[in-house]
Amino acid sequence: MPNAAKLFAALGLAALGWIISDMIKPLVPFSVDFGYFNYVNAVIGVLIGWLFLGPRAGEGVTSAINNGVTSAVAMVVVGVLVQGTNEMVRLSFARRYDSPIEAIAAIFEKSIDYGLILWNLQLILTLLGGAVAVALVVEMAGRRWR
Repeated sequence: MPNAAKLFAALGLAALGWIISDMIKPLVPFSVDFGYFNYVNAVIGVLIGWLFLGPRAGEGVTSAINNGVTSAVAMVVVGVLVQGTNEMVRLSFARRYDSPIEAIAAIFEKSIDYGLILWNLQLILTLLGGAVAVALVVEMAGRRWR
């Protein structure tokens, strides 16, 4: 059922996903065509916000902070897996893998490589601080519009 908390969570995490995507681009050490990178991460933010953060609104400030941090971690995990899968598909069309099992294993290898790029203090603080701020706004929206 749509409600204000889900809407605020989806929009807030989408904006956070976009901002974090822009912060990641200078950290990539190699030349990459990012394509729909920002859009994909914003959609991941919408999904995490709508399906995870929004329904948990109204449980108190402590729960909101915990849900915000958990949402940030979920966004990162889903994001690196999606980007790893995208890279695996690109490489599989170039016939870099000999078997489907090798291609599936490459998803996790690429995801770990992308996850290591994210070890940046400014990026981590922005992600966690933004997610907690969004979660507090979602908590207020959940209390205000039930």
